[in-house]
Amino acid sequence: MSEVRIAAEPRSEFGKGAARKIRRVGKVPAVLYGHGTDTKHLTLPGHELMIALRTPNVLIRLEGEGINELALPKGVQRDPIKGFYEHVDLLLVKSGEKVTVDIPVTTTGDIAPGGLLDQQLITVSVESEATHIPTGVEVDIEGLEIGAVVTAGDLKLPKGTSLVAEPETVVLQVINVPTAPAEGEEGGVEGEPTESAE
Repeated sequence: MSEVRIAAEPRSEFGKGAARKIRRVGKVPAVLYGHGTDTKHLTLPGHELMIALRTPNVLIRLEGEGINELALPKGVQRDPIKGFYEHVDLLLVKSGEKVTVDIPVTTTGDIAPGGLLDQQLITVSVESEATHIPTGVEVDIEGLEIGAVVTAGDLKLPKGTSLVAEPETVVLQVINVPTAPAEGEEGGVEGEPTESAE
């Protein structure tokens, strides 16, 4: 995974008032923590951060005055109405370090006719090197028939990536297409007996 470089400024003012002032100029307050270091309070450019966070588990290179660190987004707060970022928590990582992340699960191909795909997991927890986090894992569902089940243990993960989720966890399965009962099949007409009274 490639790094996204973002300019970071040290932040010395805290509280709701200071945060509002930062957001008014199109920036986002953030904290950087990890490896037993003191938490660093930062200000990040809102537009660049928004673009970076479109990529799951994006690796961010923070650069600025006295700052040159790699980080993973671990918590993002967004305004529930306007959608802009209010605050971001960043985890400090080192090259070669193992981290646990959730990666997207996508499918390729089509199941056999007559079935319905029931995907129960859209992400799966894995452990990977911080600088080599896979963008996701694909499941080939071509020709799968009713009753077929794919578990987390069946996923073909990239080299250097290991499963954290329980191997027995169901990722997806192919089920029967539910059919609605034909009109009049259940219970007949209300108020009338459905069987002979003899």
